[in-house]
Amino acid sequence: MDRIVSWLARMAMVLVGIVCVALTTPAFADVDTAPRLSLRAAIHVHSTASTGMLSLEALAQRAEEQGLDALILSENFTLRYDYGLRPLEGLLKHTVAFPSVMEYGIERFLNEVHAVQQRHPNLIIVPGVEVAPHYYWTGSLLGRDLTMHNAQRNLLVIGLDRAEDYASLPARGNPLSFAWDKKSLANALPFLLVVPAVWLWLPRKQLAIEWHEPVRPLRRVVAVMMLVLCVGLAINAWPLASPAFSSYDAQVGYQPYQALIDAATERGALVFWSMTEARDFSQHSFGPLGMVTVKTDPHPEGLILTHGYTGFGGLYQDTRHVVAPGGIWDQVIQASVTDSRGAVPTMIGEVAFHGLEDAGKDLDRVYTVVQATEQTAPGVLEALRSGHAYAVARGDQSVLLQLDEFRVTSNGGAQSVGMSDSLDTSEGRDLMIRVGVSAVDQKPHPARLRLIRSGQVIGQIEGQTPLQYELADRDAPAGEWITYRVEVVGKSGELLTNPIYVRK
Repeated sequence: MDRIVSWLARMAMVLVGIVCVALTTPAFADVDTAPRLSLRAAIHVHSTASTGMLSLEALAQRAEEQGLDALILSENFTLRYDYGLRPLEGLLKHTVAFPSVMEYGIERFLNEVHAVQQRHPNLIIVPGVEVAPHYYWTGSLLGRDLTMHNAQRNLLVIGLDRAEDYASLPARGNPLSFAWDKKSLANALPFLLVVPAVWLWLPRKQLAIEWHEPVRPLRRVVAVMMLVLCVGLAINAWPLASPAFSSYDAQVGYQPYQALIDAATERGALVFWSMTEARDFSQHSFGPLGMVTVKTDPHPEGLILTHGYTGFGGLYQDTRHVVAPGGIWDQVIQASVTDSRGAVPTMIGEVAFHGLEDAGKDLDRVYTVVQATEQTAPGVLEALRSGHAYAVARGDQSVLLQLDEFRVTSNGGAQSVGMSDSLDTSEGRDLMIRVGVSAVDQKPHPARLRLIRSGQVIGQIEGQTPLQYELADRDAPAGEWITYRVEVVGKSGELLTNPIYVRK
């Protein structure tokens, strides 16, 4: 009996230890041993289904010519904007609409993706949309300071392949996502005017079988006026369903964006913050009413003020500080690994391709190398979700870089992990980081490589490609999760990796 009690006690201690490890190990800590393929993916591409200049067929042909393996579309979901003079914003309203998937037809878009995929079996085509969930107005036409904000504060929603999933995405320009609430009931109140209008229009009483009391003209005039008022108020309140967030409310903050993230991820989509530091500013003349300003300010704080998104665009052709050592990205990474908040956001490259008419733009100008376990759409999406990807951009000399090696080893090489995998080692030996970078054309090009540990640059080299770098990190702190990532910059191009996670 004593042996049984002792054995049960030991088993209980083992189970407690397992539970403690599970509770203190972040969600990213599983080591991935499956072999992975490096696939080049152009992310954030527009076709003629929205604001692009090339058809999806032409895009597929060009992607294959450039040796790309995947085309990840980000068609504009809805580009419908309206402004109305309050309180009659429904009647006294001006609406502007541009090509979008909502205008093109969701079913039509998905059917076209399927048809082109059938004709190009060697190219992976993933449907997706670019969504600006909310915009709002400040100022007024009379004050000559009317301004529309955040029309280009976008999220990329990738991987949904059912029309009903798109139709319900919450966005100010998508009436299919509007909800019925107390405001909807208030919008319906004008219809009650029909009752007294009909009562005034009909005779008051019947004097004989075929004779009715004469109706006074004034009563019918009043009835007509009530019906006209009913119709006018109904038009002003239409649609009776209401958007979750008003376009005249500047105080909603990031609530519309979190609502979209939640709705899209619930349906299985990947959601990426798009080009958070790109500026958008334009002014449009309305004659005697003056200028209307349309602007979207940089919003990198969105990476901190929202949660549950898959990742963000960290490499694109515009100003970027988020990915600088110690910047917002490193802060988000450290917060995630320290507080065990779940998956760390994946950094991707965004080409933002609309057509060849844009100077310096092409499908392979910026792309993401996805390290997938299989060459399929699900394989690409899984790799993006788990962070097995790095971003590449052409430099002034139009050179493309490639990552040949990025690993962290410990215990004399007995333990080894690659990008986006994690290493939890109980040994106290030095950690060894190995990085190899070369040019796609295999020629020498100038480049500078920096190794970044938890937001701090701990080593760098400059030279000609191919670059080989090794560092024994003897100063790595013990007992906490740390991250390593690589940045390569120069005239020859740019390369950014997602992190490797280590706890010593």
